[in-house]
Amino acid sequence: MNAHHYELVKKLRHELHQHPELSNEEVWTKQHLMEFIQENTGLEVVDKGNWFYAIYRAGADKPNIAFRADFDALPIDETIELPWASRIPGVSHKCGHDGHSATLAAFALEVDQQGADINIFFLFQPAEETGDGARQCAELIKDQSVDAIYGWHNMSGLPYKAVGIIDGTMMCASKGMTIHLEGTPAHASQPETGINPSFAIGNILGAIPALTAPENHKGLVLCTVVQIDVGEKAFGVAASKGDLRMTIRALYEKELDNLQKNLENLAKKQAEQFGLKVSFQYNDEFPETYNHKESADRIRSAARTRGMELVEIQEAFRGSEDFGHYTKLTKGAFCFIGNGEDYPHIHTVEYDFRDELIETGVELFKELAGCGVTADV
Repeated sequence: MNAHHYELVKKLRHELHQHPELSNEEVWTKQHLMEFIQENTGLEVVDKGNWFYAIYRAGADKPNIAFRADFDALPIDETIELPWASRIPGVSHKCGHDGHSATLAAFALEVDQQGADINIFFLFQPAEETGDGARQCAELIKDQSVDAIYGWHNMSGLPYKAVGIIDGTMMCASKGMTIHLEGTPAHASQPETGINPSFAIGNILGAIPALTAPENHKGLVLCTVVQIDVGEKAFGVAASKGDLRMTIRALYEKELDNLQKNLENLAKKQAEQFGLKVSFQYNDEFPETYNHKESADRIRSAARTRGMELVEIQEAFRGSEDFGHYTKLTKGAFCFIGNGEDYPHIHTVEYDFRDELIETGVELFKELAGCGVTADV
């Protein structure tokens, strides 16, 4: 890629890193990215409130291809010394979304200067970490008749700058599930006069291994307990309220739905048995990230053409990504670009995005744009 463009977007990446914002709070980030595109390209920019996209138009008869980057950060303190370290206490870009956005901005600079034979939509998305950013942006697919969409994520454990791809499910579906059980309080010396949810929660916990047993499901199914909150720190009062919080996860959304239904039914039976009120709450809901084969094959072809190492992922990544909302509506694929096999993992304090991956991502996107000349995208 153009050396001047690389220096511009590297500086942009460092600025984004210094000003991280959590999901659905990315006011400065979004504005800064918009201004960068407006000041450095002639592309049309469409402001959608929490998110935006830029457009390169090649003609009404040309295919419409979208490329997506996320820009939210994580609630993790920056503890490593970096010249561009986070200036926001308790918040940092420990997933590399600053690098994803810088890469998409660099791609926009290249396309604006070099041109393309397709209509390109540069989608800058908020709130990936909570799973609702892509849901907000999915209207772009229908409104602009997008024929295909592509995205990528940096990933440790893969060879440096290698492209990782798989057909079908790339990343698992998941959601946060809270089971709230409520009884009545009692003096600790007279527990029989109240209704304590602890025993119902214990029974639910004991049933989880059977509910997630591999022989009962197609593909991976997991239920991870993240918090048990029962009663108050008051030794004279028996517990009367309790929350069981879990992350439920599956290779396929149908299996995730079945697990959720089974947990709800179990909780309802326990509530009935013990005389408890029960309710459910869901957070951070992610679809499975599904790669259409023809789109995954285009990534394979683009990587080979650009001389990049190609890694065939053998099984879906257990983590989740909201990119799947897009591939429910149109063809598309999501890939990894390797940080290196021994590089610190994302979501850890030691991690920082590797600037050199910007060029890898840009060259991959440029080749994909070049491959999308015909309507078969």
